[in-house]
Amino acid sequence: MREPVSGHEVVKKKKDCNNLEKETVGLEKVKVIARIHTDFPTKFGVPRQSGLSDAAGLVVFEPEFRQPDALRGIEEYTHLWILWGFSEVRQESGTWKATVRPPRLGGNERVGVFACRSPYRPNPIGLSCVKLERIISHEKYGMCLLVSGVDMMDQTPIYDIKPYLPYVDAHPEASGGFAHKKQTYHLEVQIPDEGMKKIPEEKRKVVMQILSQDPRPSYQNDPERVYGMGFAGFEVKFRVEGSTLYVVSVTKKQKE
Repeated sequence: MREPVSGHEVVKKKKDCNNLEKETVGLEKVKVIARIHTDFPTKFGVPRQSGLSDAAGLVVFEPEFRQPDALRGIEEYTHLWILWGFSEVRQESGTWKATVRPPRLGGNERVGVFACRSPYRPNPIGLSCVKLERIISHEKYGMCLLVSGVDMMDQTPIYDIKPYLPYVDAHPEASGGFAHKKQTYHLEVQIPDEGMKKIPEEKRKVVMQILSQDPRPSYQNDPERVYGMGFAGFEVKFRVEGSTLYVVSVTKKQKE
């Protein structure tokens, strides 16, 4: 039988609960510290994971956080963790599902929401490991971070940045679950020379990387369907037949 709880202990527990409640409320007030500028105007075509391409992004801090001292020592690291928000995910507040359908499993098989990286989660928060290319002193935005390997849309809000520490963050022996089994999936990309010439030379490698990873939802497999992907101010239209992706056209998008 449990010992009776004293009045002092009851008060203490109430205080602990109040403190926990305050901490929880505080989490709801997480600030956007920066936004990242990338070549991806929409969700379609964004790499499925960070590090799968050389896609670049410029981290621009919000005015409150444009303090050079906040970045002191960051140049000593080659990679960074970025905590960010799935700003384009539309789901009712307070609602979530225990299972989701990962695109890489064809959209038919369900797994637990905490066993995948689906954006549809109790808290729509993303985590990416990116390479720090260099620090840029911008005339208008102050100190910015040029990073590569991004998997974020243009203007994605960033909540925090932390250094990647190889001695604790890298685990070569780790199991990658169903995602590991799908990592070798790639398409052969066929793009006409005239289409490739329209894309700036420094962007061509990234375009090929993204297309080879198959931007389509895995449950769509119509060889006649033409898809459109926005990237770096261009509209790239393509179709997929078997294991080959054929670029149909590359056009410069008109500025709005």
